Parts: sequence; structure tokens; C-alpha cells
Amino acid sequence: MRKLKILYTSDVHGYLFPTDYASTDVLPQGLFKLEAAFRPDGNTLIIDGGDMLQGSPFAAYIAREKPRPHPCAQAMNLGGYQYVALGNHDFNMGLEALGAYLQDLNAICLCCNIRDRAGKLPIRPWAVHVLENGLRVGLVGACTPFVRRWEKPETVAQLEIDEPVSAVRRALKALPAVDVKVLVYHGGFERDLQSGALLSATGENQACEFCREFDFDVLLAGHQHIPVESADICGTHAVQPASNGKCFACVEAEMEEGRPPQVISRLLPPAPTPLKSAFKALQPIETAVQAWLDRPAGHLDVPLVAQNPLERAINGSLLANFVNAVQLWASGAEISACSLPNEFKGMGENVTVRDVVSTYVYANTLKVLRITGRDLRAYVERTAAYFAVENGRVAVSSRFLRPKVEHYNYDFFSGMDYVIDLRRPEGSRVAALRRHGREIAADEELLLCVNSYRASGTGGYDMLPALPLEKDIQQDVSELIIRYIEEKRDISVDRHGYLTVILPDAQAGDGRSRL
Repeated sequence: MRKLKILYTSDVHGYLFPTDYASTDVLPQGLFKLEAAFRPDGNTLIIDGGDMLQGSPFAAYIAREKPRPHPCAQAMNLGGYQYVALGNHDFNMGLEALGAYLQDLNAICLCCNIRDRAGKLPIRPWAVHVLENGLRVGLVGACTPFVRRWEKPETVAQLEIDEPVSAVRRALKALPAVDVKVLVYHGGFERDLQSGALLSATGENQACEFCREFDFDVLLAGHQHIPVESADICGTHAVQPASNGKCFACVEAEMEEGRPPQVISRLLPPAPTPLKSAFKALQPIETAVQAWLDRPAGHLDVPLVAQNPLERAINGSLLANFVNAVQLWASGAEISACSLPNEFKGMGENVTVRDVVSTYVYANTLKVLRITGRDLRAYVERTAAYFAVENGRVAVSSRFLRPKVEHYNYDFFSGMDYVIDLRRPEGSRVAALRRHGREIAADEELLLCVNSYRASGTGGYDMLPALPLEKDIQQDVSELIIRYIEEKRDISVDRHGYLTVILPDAQAGDGRSRL
């Protein structure tokens, strides 16, 4: 009997050290603590599923300073990684940054459906790895094609992006005979893993389709940040670890002649202490990151605290007002819309860089779109679908919670007063859209500032990609926030209540939002 062990991480998002950067506390997370828990041998593969280069203050600092060798590549080399897939966020910093990471990486990068047109990036569609025991493992990599929707146009123009299903089919056809077939897929599950019910048909996540269409023995998923172990989908064993280095998947397969592999998996926690060699090698950069984060930026007249997602969706958010104020300042638009992360630190009155990059965690830029009142109403209707009314009580719609928690797909608007009436059926909840005290006409045109993620239409906002683009602001929003605070220094936060949510009769008081 021959055995294979796979140690698998995904969606680390630059969290190498055991911290979340919101404070200096040592936490049970981070790549270095995962690597310290690895126990590889000659029949072990160490694999990452992508989204390594964006998402943490550490990653933001690396993108800003561009040290070489690339710290994330250093960290993975010291951890013994042999294969990596590409995640959508690995393209956020452009192909030069991605190339630096891949060139400094010892591991082989697998992605069958995305490649650079110039052919400079060391990306392979598939590989065969022969273990010490002679077992031949075939590996195919794939990434969600939504890279073409989310990335900057100049980055997308340099890429060839194929649909994953057809690309995987070609890779499998080219793959020579192997004993075990593994798909490393930066994408998640589009169906409920218990009932099989379809949760999303957008094509962003296609793991279940891969399991139906192909005969992979193991599917290593990512992207959704949902911990999944020991799932069986049409005979394929599937796993997905949590994000930010909180756990890793240990997949073990046994092979007997003439029988399919017997596969089990577990999600395992980090070790108590980080991998010493990696921690020591990267400590100088971490020290520089911490000094950068503690740099004072400016002063707010009120703290911008995290709130319960449903409460802020009903009552409005001073933090959203502040982000929208920055977007209006940077863009010159008339209306701004923004969303807030599922989890974030918030900002105190004395703001540091740490506060900003731990609160606005996305690598978004800004776009100014020309929108009509008609499309604006459709936009707000989509965000109003965030609310579910159950037995007269308001809750978050399951469509924003499954298969992935998506509080970040609820948008807040500034520059207009708007009313969402939850006594009305979904699709007709927008009771008013007003600017300067008058209703916005259906054919009236306005300039709307949104981030690049939302402008792509992701989150069900299909009315946005077709709108005329008036301005493309190629600066990260977090950098714009830092610049705004540093230039203004003492800031009075916009306290205007743009949003009014009218609650169902069972909950109604005066129905007013309160900031």
C-alpha cells in the first residue's frame, strides 16, 4: 500500500506573522505557525491555493516598498512549498509584482486557464510529481475567471483568461497516466454541500461542477474562506481551509493496486510557535511594517467604530460616510457608494496608518460612472435585497450569507438621501431618492463614484458595468484615505443621515436611521 499526504493552505492574504495587525497581540494564526505544524516526508506535497499577495497590512507594505527577494516567496520557500495556484487577488498589484513573487518562489505555479500573453510568468497548466514511494500524482491548477471582471483593465489586457471547465479538460487530456489526480482550484463551492441546492450560477465558483465533470480524486478549493473538510462530491474528496493562516488541510490518501484511492482529510490548527527560520528571516521587514503602521496620520472628531453588520445596514455608518467623503474628495463625483468589510478594526480619534489599512483592507481603486436615476434606483434596490423580513422581523438575507458571508456586498450612499421601505416587497423597496430636497428623475444623469470591485458588477450589481466610464482613478482607496487624513489633519466626520430604513410594523418606531 502506497500513501500520499497533502498539506494545503489557501487565502493566507499576506498574514505570515501571528498577528491581525489591528493590535500587536500574538494570535493563533499566520503562515509561520502553520508551517511549524507541518510534518512532511518524501511522500508529502505542500501546496497553496492562492491569494497570498493581498489582504493584510504586511502585504500592503510589500506592494508599496517592493523588497527583494519577495518576502512571501521567502516565507513559502522556508516552509517547503512545492506547488502553488494563483488566486484572483494575486493579480491586484499588477504582473510585475506577481512576476517578482513567482521568480523568487521555489514552488511550481499551476494555472491552466490564466497566463500572461508575453509568456514571461513561470506558470504551468499541470505537473506530475513522483513521490519517494513511486506514486505518480497529477496536479492541475485553475483560478476563478472573475479575474477579468475584478482586475484593472491594463492588467486584464496582458492576460489570456479561459473558462476553467474547458481549460481543465484540456489539461487533463494532456496529463500523462498517473495514480492520483488532484485539482488545485482557486474557487469555491456553488452548491450547498449537504442538500446540493444551487447557491450561485455566476461561474465565480465551480468546484461542484468540476467534481461532476471530471474524475479528480482530490479537489483543493479556496477563495470562499469557508472551512470544509472531508466533503465527498460525486466521488471526489474536497477540502477548503479558512483564510489568513487560521488552519490548514491535511489530506491523506492510500492506494492499493486496482482500487481507487481511499482519502480522508482534517483541518488542523497552527502550531503554538512560528517556524523559527522563517520568523527570523522576515523579522526585519515585520519590524519596518510595524513602524509604518504606527505612524500618525491625523485626527477625527469622532471615533469610527465597528458595528454589527445588520445594525449598520439599518442605521447607517459614520465609517461609510467617511469613506464616501474620501471618494467624493478624490473623484469630484456627485454621489458616492461604498461597502464595509465583514470584519474590520475601525479608527479612533487619533488615526494611525495601522487604523486605515486594518479598516479598509481591499486593494480597490475608484471609478466614476455616469448613471441615470433609473439605474441608480436599480442599484439601491439591489443593496436593499440585503434585508430579509421573516415573521415581521428584519434579518440578513441568506443570499448574503451563503455560500459565503458577504456583508461587503451591502452598499452605503452619500450625496443623496434615500429611503428603503421594508414593508414593501423586494424589488420595490426604494421609496425615495432625493438630492437637494427633490426627487431624482428617472432620466436625470449624475456622476457616481464606486470602487473598482463594485464597478465590475460583482455582488449582483449588473447595472453598473454597462455605464459610461467618466474617470478611472488608479490609486488604492487605502492610500487615498491616508492622503486625505494627512492633508486635512483635523477632520469633522460627516454625520448626515443619508439613509432611512422603514421597518416592518412589528419593529417600527419612527423608522428613522440613526448615526
